[in-house]
Formats: sequence, structure tokens, C-alpha cells
Amino acid sequence: MISSFSGIFLLLGLKVYIEDDITLRYYLFMNAAQKKTLSVIFSDPVNGNMNWAKIESLFMAVGCRKIEGKGSSVTFEKNGFRAYFHRPHPAKESLKYRVKEARRFLKLLGVKP
Repeated sequence: MISSFSGIFLLLGLKVYIEDDITLRYYLFMNAAQKKTLSVIFSDPVNGNMNWAKIESLFMAVGCRKIEGKGSSVTFEKNGFRAYFHRPHPAKESLKYRVKEARRFLKLLGVKP
């Protein structure tokens, strides 16, 4: 069955092979760097050397609201789901557990590469 959102692209003569409307909507509003970040987050083995700012940018692209906490604490919220993180410091790279938690939160939101 062709969804209504995918049907727009078929009318334009473009072939779109994305599983559902949710993923397609996110892909429309992501730039190339955010799409690459999404694919790296879902790759195995988990990359423990990813820049935290790229993960934050991806969360914002999928429509999350950023809530700044005290110190390095930050919360991302969308559709009643929340993910709590502490920004890495003094280094800017996320460790594997942060990338795994970002993956879990994106899956919960229905975002896939």
C-alpha cells in the first residue's frame, strides 16, 4: 500500500523506498550531515568517537525540544518521550553508552536510517 506522503513523490516521478511516513518526514527535514549522523548511530559496532553536537543537531532535526538542565545536563522531549543526557566535557566526543542511548531514543520515536 502506498501512503499518502509517499504518493506525493510518485506523482513527481520519484521513486521513494522508505518504510513509513514517519521516517520519510524526518528525512525531508534533515541535511546531509544529519542523515550521515543517523546512519552512524545505527551502525555496528557502535562509534564511541562521535561529536556530541552532531547528535544534538539530529535530535533537533527530528523535532525534539531541548530542555537545558543544570550544568551539562540536557533533556530532549518529543511526543511525551524524554531522554536525559549529560554533555561530554571537557572532550566533545560521545562515548559508546551515549550513542547507544541516542539510538534507543530514536527507535522509541520511530526514527530509522
